[in-house]
Amino acid sequence: MKAPITLTDLAGMGVSRLQGVGPKKLKGLEILGIESLLDLLTHYPRRYIDRTREAKIASSALGEEVLILGEVSSVSSRRTRNGKVMVVADVRDATGTLRCTFFNQAWREHQLSSPHIGELAIFGKIEMFNAKRQMTNPVVDLVGTRTGKIVSVYPLSEKSGLSTWEVGDWVAQVLRRCADRGIADPVPETVLRSLGLVARQSAFAGIHAPESMGHMVTSRDRLVFDELLRLQLSLVQRQRDLERNSLGIVQQVGDSGGAVPGLVRFFLDSLPYELTGAQQRAIAEIDSDLARPIPMHRLLQGDVGSGKTVVAVSALLTAVQGGHQGALMAPTEVLAEQHGTSVRALIGDVSIDAPETLLGSRPVSVGLLTNRTRAAERRRVLANLAEGSIDILIGTHALIQDAVQFNSLGVVVIDEQHRFGVEQRAALRSANSDSTVPDVLVMTATPIPRTAAMTVYGDLDVTVLDELPPGRTPIETMWAASSAEEETAWELVRSQVSAGYQSYVVCPLIEESEKLEVASAEETLERLAAVELSGLRLGLLHGRMASDDKQLTMEQFRAGKLDVLIATTVIEVGVDVPNATVMVILDADRFGIAQLHQLRGRVGRGGARGFCVLVATSEVTADAQARLEAMVRTTDGFELAEVDLDLRGEGTVMGERQKGRNDLQLASLRRDRAWVEKARAVAVDLIGDGSGLEQHPLLGAELALVLDDEDREFLHKS
Repeated sequence: MKAPITLTDLAGMGVSRLQGVGPKKLKGLEILGIESLLDLLTHYPRRYIDRTREAKIASSALGEEVLILGEVSSVSSRRTRNGKVMVVADVRDATGTLRCTFFNQAWREHQLSSPHIGELAIFGKIEMFNAKRQMTNPVVDLVGTRTGKIVSVYPLSEKSGLSTWEVGDWVAQVLRRCADRGIADPVPETVLRSLGLVARQSAFAGIHAPESMGHMVTSRDRLVFDELLRLQLSLVQRQRDLERNSLGIVQQVGDSGGAVPGLVRFFLDSLPYELTGAQQRAIAEIDSDLARPIPMHRLLQGDVGSGKTVVAVSALLTAVQGGHQGALMAPTEVLAEQHGTSVRALIGDVSIDAPETLLGSRPVSVGLLTNRTRAAERRRVLANLAEGSIDILIGTHALIQDAVQFNSLGVVVIDEQHRFGVEQRAALRSANSDSTVPDVLVMTATPIPRTAAMTVYGDLDVTVLDELPPGRTPIETMWAASSAEEETAWELVRSQVSAGYQSYVVCPLIEESEKLEVASAEETLERLAAVELSGLRLGLLHGRMASDDKQLTMEQFRAGKLDVLIATTVIEVGVDVPNATVMVILDADRFGIAQLHQLRGRVGRGGARGFCVLVATSEVTADAQARLEAMVRTTDGFELAEVDLDLRGEGTVMGERQKGRNDLQLASLRRDRAWVEKARAVAVDLIGDGSGLEQHPLLGAELALVLDDEDREFLHKS
């Protein structure tokens, strides 16, 4: 008796072995990216036609969307008066005839006049025109001679020249020929039972030829779980490999009673406010990591203003009090300089022992390194860093250039890490000459949906700051949907300036051209200076300004010498001016939720009430309306992240590297939130201390098939 057929076996069998697949059909399958039997089996239907819900032409109600199954009786085309092609097809069933009109779809004439077309499914709204029932631009699926209650419709391209029933027949042939040996199922029976999942062979049969829609759902659940499990196994395995094979630094975080000695305790005690419960939990979780000989690899995500910087400084000072150095890398010069200012202010008088000095101690030294650091200052910083007299270095990607040599890098903090390239993010992890790997804390103020965090950041431990410090007042958000409401926004700006506060105005987003965006910002400045905000002190900030000019503008705004800062999204992160109370975002419908939320977080950072006005006075799309309404409804970044995921979709886990099987084909981080969590739990259990896959060789083989070494390295680094 031969062993069951594995996915690896199927991947090694070409589709040319199937009956009915000659050279022409083979070429068509290649166009669809189908070369092996596994490619064919995982070419899942894009939708299903439920014959039990079909309507009859004669009895279908006007104004309703219905599914009609019928045959084409005639097809014709003509040009309309404005030169566009109109195709008209009559479709009939046993009860009558339905006229289907297609505009700007000239190819429909060829599609619907084929003598081999057979039955087709038409879905659309029933209308009446010239006493005849008709549909305009309906959805059309060619069914051919397919039978059964549920008909699967496959994703095809016109270039392939293939029909949905041909693909379905070939899939059925594969399943039929696998039946004797069966399809191997690598997931332990105990896991399947506990989660109520069907066997893999049953799932493949049910996803392609379901007996009912319920049968399709249970089959899909199993295959979704398989996709997510493979991804989570890869991430968890890499995390365990890192723990087993990397030489970490055991940081000095306190005794077994949990007391924090030295610098960190002095720093925390000197803060003029109490830490939130979330900050205390975050510091405790990070300290637990830092005390282990395994390098920390943790994601700190917190909403705008949740106090991530204090948590980060605590981690950096932990490295310093143990005789090591800390590094904080930010994506922009504005943010790096802002961090430099805020970290120095937070650390204040914190000092470290220095027996070689006259006083026996010295202040903690904080250095700054960006591309605009002057040559002489750069040489000084690099020399002091190498000898160890700079304790914490803050900067942009300039920190990972070859000339930068740390004496002993203990803790790395990467802020807004999604803005760095994969290699840039990985570079600081290997900065020590003695082969020790520094502890890494990556931070983001862009709230990430839980399921996305467990997938995209699946090899990181996750800490969430879900409380705002006391004194942070909720920001009132309004949507200015008319010219009159926009005028009210400018009145709000003027009134807040009169009360001694400052405002931001963010110019429309023009993604296709930074040059156009700059022109738009300059034009906005001229208009506001002449009309809506005349008499106020206005400043301009955009990405194409010289570094020194950007710095000067920000210094003027921080010092209160400007009333209103007109800017592009260069201020999206890192700008912290507590006196700013109003954020006006022009053409807000062009921005995504994450950007809108980040921009809104620039105000309300002091004790005064904050306002955000989303200006979108022209007609907006349904998605844009949903984004704007969500922004008005809540300031909870995590709720907004879930809304964003639902509206925008999750994209691809492997980004532009997708090559077919290495991405999620059925699973969705939106629809399958529960399965992400279940797959993660099973992966952690199966991997155990890192050797678990040795007991599950079939799963290991599938990982090697679906995610090769290069793909897994990409996932790990990103």
